[in-house]
Amino acid sequence: MTLNFRSLIVVLCSLGAGLASSATATAQPFPTKPVWLVVPYPAGGLSDIIARTVNTAIGKQLGQPVIVDNVGGASGSIGAGKVLAAPSDGYMLFQGSPNELILGPLAMAAVKFRSEDFRLVQMIATAQIAFLTRKDIAATSVDEFLDHARKAAADGKPVTYASVGIGSFYHLLGEQLSKLSGIPMVHVPYKGAQPAEQDLLAGEVDLFLGPYGRRYDEFARSGKLKVLAMLNKERLESVRNTPAISETRSLKDFTFNIWTGYFVKKDTPEPVVQRLHRAISDTLNDPVVRTALEAHSLLLASPLPLDAVGRAYADGTAQFRAIAKSIDLQPQ
Repeated sequence: MTLNFRSLIVVLCSLGAGLASSATATAQPFPTKPVWLVVPYPAGGLSDIIARTVNTAIGKQLGQPVIVDNVGGASGSIGAGKVLAAPSDGYMLFQGSPNELILGPLAMAAVKFRSEDFRLVQMIATAQIAFLTRKDIAATSVDEFLDHARKAAADGKPVTYASVGIGSFYHLLGEQLSKLSGIPMVHVPYKGAQPAEQDLLAGEVDLFLGPYGRRYDEFARSGKLKVLAMLNKERLESVRNTPAISETRSLKDFTFNIWTGYFVKKDTPEPVVQRLHRAISDTLNDPVVRTALEAHSLLLASPLPLDAVGRAYADGTAQFRAIAKSIDLQPQ
């Protein structure tokens, strides 16, 4: 088949228009569709509250909806695995913490990813840790609880403590408490803070060293559980009526908290990471969002530049790996 000059011009123009259209589509700024936010625990817990407090605001910054997806199980590693199985395009964010991304690979042989497989985009908040016991425990302070636990162990009925899974941060806290006090305790793992809380309220477990939420004050006032202390170095204004763990006789240095941040796969394109970083940072500066998060006694992060975020994640990884080593945590 031969083409005359006019036909050739038409064909070339059509090809040029097609290439231009393709280039325009390729150059469309991220995002062009909804973004998924994977929360590695069931609905109802503090992690879920954080996500559902910020997702709409982040969506407004991005110009696309941010949809919360609760994927609980295996100390959060199932949710982390879902993100790693997705394309590295920024359309699936992970709301993570040292619990899932640093301790999970150290504690569970089935977890094959490493902390370095993820990139932290921005810190969100730090959660205070509460020393929570069932309502009818024979103690009104941490020191009295330890006396009770020591006697119970001597009687062959050691106290039980809940966590959000084997190898989780809350599991390590229980192990560390047992080690420091010299009191045997029995670990009871759950899929998330919400089911652990439910069993604590039902009196099925004795102790939960868990992320603090305002609802615990209400539960304590109504006699549904006891908040014996916060694992803080000093009393903070948001929980000024609750003792800091530093006020105890034997656990003055048992101070811990845990941060939460938003992650993507490490090989996500830099322009996409920068866009997400800007949207999350702007959300953290939103006074409505800050007020809502602070209402749950969360300690909000100050937005950091990307290079500082990377250093913070590296430092956190080293810190929590050291904690795991201190109790000789082995993969199971």
